[in-house]
Amino acid sequence: MTTTKPIRIGIIGSGGIAHAHVRQYKQLPGVEIVAVADVIPGKAKQFTESLSLTDTQAFDSHRSMLELDLDGVSICTPNVSHHATTVDSLRAGKQVLLEKPMSVTLAEAVDMVQTARETDRMLTIGFQPRYDPNMKLVQDIVQSGKLGNVYYVETGGGRRRGMPGGTFISKALAGAGAMADIGCYSLDMALNALGYPRPLTVSAFTSNHFGTNPLYHPEASKFEVEDFGVAMVRFENDLVLQFKISWAMHMDSLGSTMFLGTDGGLKVTPHGTGNWSGVWDGKVGSMTLYHDFMGQQTSTPVPAIEHNKDLFFEKVRDFVDAIREGRPAPIPGEQIMIQQAIIDGVIRSAEQRREVEIVLPW
Repeated sequence: MTTTKPIRIGIIGSGGIAHAHVRQYKQLPGVEIVAVADVIPGKAKQFTESLSLTDTQAFDSHRSMLELDLDGVSICTPNVSHHATTVDSLRAGKQVLLEKPMSVTLAEAVDMVQTARETDRMLTIGFQPRYDPNMKLVQDIVQSGKLGNVYYVETGGGRRRGMPGGTFISKALAGAGAMADIGCYSLDMALNALGYPRPLTVSAFTSNHFGTNPLYHPEASKFEVEDFGVAMVRFENDLVLQFKISWAMHMDSLGSTMFLGTDGGLKVTPHGTGNWSGVWDGKVGSMTLYHDFMGQQTSTPVPAIEHNKDLFFEKVRDFVDAIREGRPAPIPGEQIMIQQAIIDGVIRSAEQRREVEIVLPW
């Protein structure tokens, strides 16, 4: 059911990513940023003042903020609190746009999805690369049947140097490192194109040779998460996926994303160059379809769709439109729960040094 009244938004967490949410909401007509909450006393107030949000209330408790009449909330907190803030928001009757990664553990993700179902509220996860039309083109090619039966996928990416600090490198706050920060984008690109198949097992290895070395990171003594990870994931229907990700390495790239099928193959390269490129948090670079034609091996370049979309804006706008129009979650938690199961499996497998099983509740 479409509503014409102003959409009232609250923001939980006032760190760097919250600034981006505010910028986008300000561009949308009929949207009011009603409140901001942050667990650090006084930080929400400082945030609203710095952004001239003169009519926006500030809270030191998200639960107090959720007592307000709000249509939706953006959750911009450190990873470890995604579960609690999401569940509290859903139970308070709010629609939720949650920044990635979805959670720290699979159990948390399952609980979040179950709560959204029980409360009949929207839980959408903030994967803005989905709004690049080239990502949709990749999905269309994979699902068109042109590749035949897809049996192997290789995805991931790597920065030669691109390690964050602060909350991102704390195990207690982030839960995981490169996998959760940028690896989740790579997984979403591949899994969404495949229709989010059901994973069965994971065998993985992780390390943090660069993050814990003061030659490469100024906060080496505080670095507790992985800066590199690689995994082999088995799915139903005899599909396997190789997942690899790196915040830092002595290499220019970990390669392209590849879909191998019985009738063709698709190679997709990320956009950009330099230390912070090479991951799927931005635009698509080149795409090539490999196939046979008239009995001859050939390759066909797939022209990239030129656009000037602000993908972050598209993400926030879609959330607001879904609230206004009564639509389902644009990027539903049920999907992202599956990639969270993989990340959870990677962590367990790396710790146990063996292949582990992935068990989903439905």
